[in-house]
Amino acid sequence: MNEHTNSLNWFEIPVTDMPRAKHFYQVAFGVHMPEMTMMGMDMAFFPYGQGSGKASGALVKSAFHKPSTEGTVVYLNANPDMNPVLERIATEGCQVTMPKTLIDEQTGYMAFFIDTEGNRVGIHSQE
Repeated sequence: MNEHTNSLNWFEIPVTDMPRAKHFYQVAFGVHMPEMTMMGMDMAFFPYGQGSGKASGALVKSAFHKPSTEGTVVYLNANPDMNPVLERIATEGCQVTMPKTLIDEQTGYMAFFIDTEGNRVGIHSQE
């Protein structure tokens, strides 16, 4: 990997109920997530930008994907300000486990929530 390459290539958030999880993420983040079955896995894709260094991911349901509050944490983009995303997370009945917290003035803010599937997920925004 060189200095011009994004260190994140792809992420997968495990789900047990794809319609429920897809609905939650589409509402909470205000996005459309197209679905596809690939290699025996049901997937719903997060939006992504074009060009090198752009990364994205998907909700994935398979025998190998188990939701968890332990292990790796993915931080989703909630720019410019995460407050509307946090409000929609709560409206969808999910638990915010760490409220909007300042990292530092240059880096911005972070928060954690538990999604509909039982995953601990982070969000980040500049404001």
